[in-house]
Formats: sequence, structure tokens, C-alpha cells
Amino acid sequence: MFSLLGRFAYVRRRLILIAAALFVVLGGVWGSGVFGVMVTDGLESPNAESTRANVLLQDHFGHQPGDLDSVVVYTDPTGELTVDDPAFEQVVTAALSRLPQSEVLSWTGYWSPGLTEEERAEYVSEDRSSTIATLTLEGADTAERLESYAEIEGLARADGGQVETYIAGEAGSVYHLQEAATQGLAISQMIALPILLILLLITFRGLVAAAIPVALGILAIIGSMVLLRCLTYVMNISIFAMEITTLLGLGLAIDYGLFMVSRFRSELDRHDGDVSAALVATMNTSGRTVAFSGLVVVIGLCGLLFFPQPISHSFGWAGITVVLFNILAALVVMPAALAVLGPRINALGPRWLRRRPGAVTREDRAWAALARSVTRRPVPWLVSGLLALLAATTPLFMLEPGLTNHRYLPEDNEVQVVPVILNEEFAPGHAGESLIDIAISGPVEEQALADYMRAVDGVEGASEPVVHRADDELTWVTFQYRGEIDDAHNVALVREVRALDAPAGADQVLVGGNGAPPVSFDGNDATTAALPWALLFVGLSTLLVLVICFRSVLVPIKAVVVAFISLGASLGLIIWGFQEGGFRGLLDFYVVGTTDVWGLAIIITIAFGLVTDYEMFLVSRIHEEYRATGDNQRSIRVGLESTGSVITRAGLLMVVVLAAMGVTATSLFVMTIGIGLTLAVVIDATVVRSIIVPAAMQLLGRANWWPGGPRSSGEQPTLPDAPRHAAGTEATSEPASRV
Repeated sequence: MFSLLGRFAYVRRRLILIAAALFVVLGGVWGSGVFGVMVTDGLESPNAESTRANVLLQDHFGHQPGDLDSVVVYTDPTGELTVDDPAFEQVVTAALSRLPQSEVLSWTGYWSPGLTEEERAEYVSEDRSSTIATLTLEGADTAERLESYAEIEGLARADGGQVETYIAGEAGSVYHLQEAATQGLAISQMIALPILLILLLITFRGLVAAAIPVALGILAIIGSMVLLRCLTYVMNISIFAMEITTLLGLGLAIDYGLFMVSRFRSELDRHDGDVSAALVATMNTSGRTVAFSGLVVVIGLCGLLFFPQPISHSFGWAGITVVLFNILAALVVMPAALAVLGPRINALGPRWLRRRPGAVTREDRAWAALARSVTRRPVPWLVSGLLALLAATTPLFMLEPGLTNHRYLPEDNEVQVVPVILNEEFAPGHAGESLIDIAISGPVEEQALADYMRAVDGVEGASEPVVHRADDELTWVTFQYRGEIDDAHNVALVREVRALDAPAGADQVLVGGNGAPPVSFDGNDATTAALPWALLFVGLSTLLVLVICFRSVLVPIKAVVVAFISLGASLGLIIWGFQEGGFRGLLDFYVVGTTDVWGLAIIITIAFGLVTDYEMFLVSRIHEEYRATGDNQRSIRVGLESTGSVITRAGLLMVVVLAAMGVTATSLFVMTIGIGLTLAVVIDATVVRSIIVPAAMQLLGRANWWPGGPRSSGEQPTLPDAPRHAAGTEATSEPASRV
């Protein structure tokens, strides 16, 4: 099949490139329209109790004046002005009065008419230097209210400068998290691309070869945008999904481009410049590896479809589409480009980067020395590698589940500042107090409702339960809580309130609230419930693909087991680095003390394919050599030596893409994803690929390829990722890789 693809790409090379160019132009124009139809919600599970409560209350009562959406704090940090000063009143009321009715249903502040003195006291700090205003935003749902927030975010600010303004609330948190993610992605690309171009030039030793992976990535990203826009007609796609598209589109394009181009250049030397023969050999080896590797990455991303949050499905489909286009581009468009270029693939190479054909470098000798050491002493190497990974896994036992909210933004962000001011300067029971909603459906008697509310008030952490709205069919009760939505005592609070007996006459009682502890509780519960099934699917499906690829049993089992151990080590380092603050001195972020479990699920499903990627290229090269010689030890040495430099450079280029995303992020969630995936790639490209895999394969010996044999007559060799060279060990007839 892959030989046929190679011949087809050679014969139809110009037609394929013309079609690809037209697709880039037309697809880029139409696909870019996906940004205008993407959504910003989808973080909550549709079947969660908190979601059902929010939907029931929203559908029944609608969004009315008095519903709390945002809190605006006006304060004079010098303490010179108080709410009793006319100048303070003037700037605050002027700001609130200019809020358009098209975006704000209602607002209430210290100077609002009709308030009693007791009610007015809820809007002023104890030293009277700060006051708050509560806003009800226009919009039938969260997405529409977020648009309203974006419109009034600047209008609500006090003029002058002496009175400072801070705005917070659920809409504000989502708005700032979205802004942080979008800006961080743009900055990371600006930083990563120049570095990538320099590294690609050094790696490929030529401008023409270096440009191919970048072009491949652009094609894959545009293709993904086209497919995502098609999907928007049948489902909601989150705007945050574009981060996954860019991340995987560029990262995998570089990986696949590196392996394909390096192999093609070597095959050109082997076939004395015969482009057709070199292309067929490249497709039958590295091309096949790319296909199976991409399939494994797709399987990992399919794990995201098991999670109930709609945004998980957005991330999954975004990743799946871009990887599929990466595979298509690598197996069809790239071979056509290589066929057209032929020997010119080495063109525009600076003289100072050129290397003498067949030269053995210091890097080659280092990999040869490591290969000899690992195959001679496999037990100490294997035990050391596994112990290192298991040690890195131990912080997982300190996991404190949490949820991404305002605390995942920098400390000086206003949505972080508002809760601090409210807790430190305002008395309990102020107008901006956080609320939990209870939806009680059915004809509940007044006395039964009063008894139920007394029971709620008796739960530790709950206070001031009141009836917000009610009719014959539904009663909306709210009560106050203190602290963060994922604090342990608030999680316990949700459990206890839900465990209370329903009032007589109630059909059902649902506890929820936008941005409240029930959302955190249900989100973590939904993620942890779906995670085992996602891992089971990903593990078994990957195992099946690897069995088909290698025609072996033990090698795929070992690959899947080691992948999970490697991921455990990455997650352990994430817990230690972000939840416990180990990385704070390096990355400068606010230590929340909890970890978003859904974020860990994102890392697991994306990283699983990535951490299997490099092992596939190594094991494929070992398999090729074993089929040629039947010598297990030699095969491992040649495989590790010949792929060492290429995989290391591929890993380095991938790390640049991932680390740039993490280091430049101002949102802790994005930072965790970027650094978490970086750790996964680094661990896999070093400890796993260099030590654990070759040591385990040395110990297994011929059993690696059971039930197959060392040779399969009439078949092409399987998947070498770089040409054979045995620097410092056995001599081979093949020239050293140019890369």
C-alpha cells in the first residue's frame, strides 16, 4: 500500500501540489470563518445535577433584574475618599449611569434609591473607603452574558484615577481566561516560530528541507479549520480548541517532516539519485511509521470523547482533524513535494552547516556508547529507569482536585483582586457574597419549605438561605458560602446539602449555581468517572494497532505499560510543580493548591499518543534490523544509534512548541497543559526511549517478536526512521544520515 502511495505521488506529483495549493487558498479563506462561530462555554457536564439545576431555573424564571452576574468594586486605596464624599459618589454613579440597557438589565449600588439603611450597609466596606455595585447582564445564556460583559468591561470603570475599579464574577473570570489563552497563544507562536526555523535549518542543513515541515504544519492547520467549520453545523466547537489545533498541527508536522525528509535524503544516496526508487523506499519505511504513529495519536485524542463536557469533545475533534490532515499531508502532499525536488532537497544549505557524507560525529559516538552499555547491562539500566519514573509518580498521591477559575489568572488580575477586597474589607453578608442555588420543583408547602431552609442553614458553611423567586411549580432558594468553589469544606458543604431530606411535596431538589461549589464537585466527579473508560479504550486500541504494526505481542504490551508509567511520572511532576508550587520560582504563577482534574485528563489523552510516537520510530528501526539479521543485540544497538540523533532533534523541536505555550501563558490552566506535555515528551524522548525500551527489549530477546520470526519473506523492511550507521560498533554498508 505504501509503495503504491509512493509511486502515485511520484507520477502525479505536480497535480497533487497544484491541488494542495488551491486547497490552502480556498480552505484558508473559508476555514478562517470558524472563528466567528466558535463558542466559549461547554465546561459543564450536561447531565450533572448543577447543570440541570441551572438550566431548570433559567428556563423557568428566565434571567431577570436582580440576578447576580458581576460585582464591581470601587475603592480609594489611599483612604482619603469615602462613600460619604460627594467626589466619590459622583465618579461611581457616573460610571454606572453610562452602562447601556442593551447590555445591563439592572445594577444596584450604595446610592441606589429605595434601599434601607440595612441594605445600603451591604454595599460599603467597614472603613467606608470601598463600595460595590452588583450587575445583572443582558443575555439568555452564559455565552450571551459574556458578550455583554465584554461590551461594558471598560464603561463600568470610574474616571479620574483616584478611585480604582475592579470587576469580577463568573463572566469576568471566563472573559479574562479566554483573553489570557488567546494572547498567550499568539505570543507563544511569535517566540516559537523563529526558534523553530533556526533549529530546523541547523537540523536539516538546508533551507529547502527545513521549509517542508513548516509548510506541512500550515496545510494541516488549515485543513483542520475547514473540518472544524463543517462540524460547527452539527455541534458547538469551543474557541479554546484552536490551541490544540495549532499545537499538534505544528508539532507533529515537524516530527513527521523530520523523519520523512531525513529518510528520503538517505535513500537518494542509497539509490544513486533515483528519485522514484528513493520515494518508494521512504514511503514503505518512514511513511508507514508515520501512518501508524498518527493513528496512535488519534486514538489518544478519541479518549477525550468519553468525557461528558462539550469542551472535551471540541478538543478531541480539533486534535483528531489536525492529526488526520497531518497524516494525509505527510503521505500524499509531502511525497509529491519530495518527488518534484529530488536532489534539490539539499539545496540552499549554508557552507558552514554542510557535513561530509558518511562522517561519524561526536553525537553518533555518544549514542553508540550508550547502546553498548544498555545492551551489556540491561538490568541495572532498566531498574534505574523504572525507579526514576516511579519516584516522579509519587506526588500523584497528593492530588487535590479543583476547578479552573479566577485563581488560575495572575495575582494582580482584577478577578483575583476583587475576592481579596471583599474578604478583607467587607463584613460577612455583603451584597457581593457568593451564592449557591437550590431548585425545588413541585407544590411545596410553606412550613415544609421553612423547615428545609432551617436545615440548610444548619449545615456548616451555609448561611442566610432565602427564597429568591417562587411560584406554584418551582422555588428558587439561594444561600451564601465563604471561600473558594473547590475548597474541601465547600465540597463537603455540597454533599451535606444534597443529602438533606427534600421538603414535603417536592418532586425533586437540585443544588447548583453558576461558578459555585456544586459545579466544581460535579465537574471533578464527571471527569474521574469517565477517565477509567477513556484510558481503557486508549490502552486497548493502541495495543491492537501496535500488534498489527509490529506483528508482536510483548512489544505492544510493553509499549502501553511503559506509556502509562511515563504519563504517571509526568503527572506527578505536574502536581509537585504547580499544585505544590515547585515550579513557581521558575514560571511565576499563583499557587492555587488544587489541580483541575479535567486538565490532567487533557494532558493524558494528548500525551499518550506523543509518548508512544518516538518509541514507535525506535522499535520500528530495531524491527527492521532484526528481520534483516536475526541478531537481537545488534538490532537494538543499530536501532538506538541510527535513530538517536533524529529522535532527539524531533523531541527538541516538539519541546520548543510545547514549552513556548507553557512559559508564555498567563493562565495557569494553559501553563499546566503546555509544561505538562513538555514534561511528557522530555521523559519519553530521554528515559523511556534511550534506557527503558532498549533495556527491556534486550532482556526479552527473541520473545520480542513472538509469534513472528526474524524474517518475513517477500516483505519490505519495516519502518526505519533513519539510515543505519553504527558509529563505533558494527560497520554497515549504508551512509550516515545527513540529519
